[in-house]
Amino acid sequence: MSAVATVVPETRATAPRMAWLRDRGMGASILVAALSAAFGVLLVEVTAYIGAVLQADPFIGDSETLAFVVALLSVLLTAVAMYVAAIVTANTFSTIIAGRTRQIALMRLIGATARSQRAEVGRQGLIVGLIGAGLGLLVGLLVTVVGVQIGAMLLDNDPSGFSLAQPFIALPVIGVALTTWAAAWAGSRRVLTVTPLQALGGSVERTHDEVSGTKGRHIGAWVLLIAGAALLAAGVVIGLITPLGVVVAFLGGLLSFTGLALGSVLFMPPVLRLVGKMFGSSATARLAAENALRYPERSSRMAIGVVMGVTLVTMFAVALESAKRLMMNQSGDVPEEFFAPFDAFAAIMMVLVAVSAVIAAVGLVNLLTIGVVQRRRELGLLRSIGLSNRQVRRMVLLEATHITVAATLTGLVLGVAYGWIAAQSLLGSVPTLPDFTPAGLVAPQIPWVPVAIIVAATAVLTLVAAATPTRLATRVAPVEALAAD
Repeated sequence: MSAVATVVPETRATAPRMAWLRDRGMGASILVAALSAAFGVLLVEVTAYIGAVLQADPFIGDSETLAFVVALLSVLLTAVAMYVAAIVTANTFSTIIAGRTRQIALMRLIGATARSQRAEVGRQGLIVGLIGAGLGLLVGLLVTVVGVQIGAMLLDNDPSGFSLAQPFIALPVIGVALTTWAAAWAGSRRVLTVTPLQALGGSVERTHDEVSGTKGRHIGAWVLLIAGAALLAAGVVIGLITPLGVVVAFLGGLLSFTGLALGSVLFMPPVLRLVGKMFGSSATARLAAENALRYPERSSRMAIGVVMGVTLVTMFAVALESAKRLMMNQSGDVPEEFFAPFDAFAAIMMVLVAVSAVIAAVGLVNLLTIGVVQRRRELGLLRSIGLSNRQVRRMVLLEATHITVAATLTGLVLGVAYGWIAAQSLLGSVPTLPDFTPAGLVAPQIPWVPVAIIVAATAVLTLVAAATPTRLATRVAPVEALAAD
């Protein structure tokens, strides 16, 4: 045992303490944290600036309600961005841990405990979060400085005494650091299941049979999903009496989608199987479809980030369009120009929500790249038995296409459902003309232009996400890949 105690410190001493930051996937994790922190800082500064502008306005300077609404939207959007970033980070660390299976098992062989290994991963997540949050703070402040300068040139009531030193900018910075640490800790739970015997094998994901055999781990997902669905239904019913039903529906949406994210390994494979049938029966198409289903955890982690992004954008688009249609029905023959401010507000909201979709897209690119690196032996074997470089590249591209198409379809369905529930729970009790009775059931309105933009953006995302992995897939010679760990 003394020899073991000697080996472990020497191993740690000889390796640079921060060398793990160069591991594939860590850079993208820092980028996700930085985007989330910058977005939060920017929202806090913009909210404070808008509040100062409103106070400087001689007509609406005393409108505390408008300032409260702007501040509430800022908090909600920051929370959404941090939520998306946390799930993307957890999925990234889960994939990284799957690739370190043999390394972790070797450390177990020489005396390291599973808990110490997990604590090390948690420490890495905290460092990633701190670095990303610091970078995000700088970027957010820099963008704010530019925005304030532009506002000074364009606005008549520019607040001359506005200061960038807003105390609440610390909240998104601290929040991103802590959620990244928590996400890394959650994503590293597989460390506890790695055994020393796995040092003899390679770095692999759990197969479909292994995932199906662990029923207990999905109980939490079902509990969250059922509780969230109940709150969504309650929000719709309460919304027929008071607009506060949207608060209940918001909690229900948060719980239900968290349940979907945790149980994605149960819900995504059927969608992937259905989408796989759309790509023909060629050898590469069948291989791509089977790869997406053989390791459902890996495929589900890649898909759920895109599902989140598409769901968020679609949800806001459907909710805003439904609200606009209700207003138009109440306004009679009012010209379309009357709704120009509402459309401008909707466009701004969509741009802000799209930041969360960008965070999810970064996660897909990162996970797909890590997955290809970890499958060097598999890809080398395929090339050694006769697949050409072109076929291997096409297989990787089809895998990315399967995942993004399945995620987009799922996100569109969820987005329409969540968007209608949001509009219904908020507007169901609103008095309507001519006799000021409550609106009752609000028909969902689907804005086809944003949907078309989402589909086009997904197609571009597929090509971007597959660009680096397809090059990596054929860069290593078959013999070298087969000899790799």
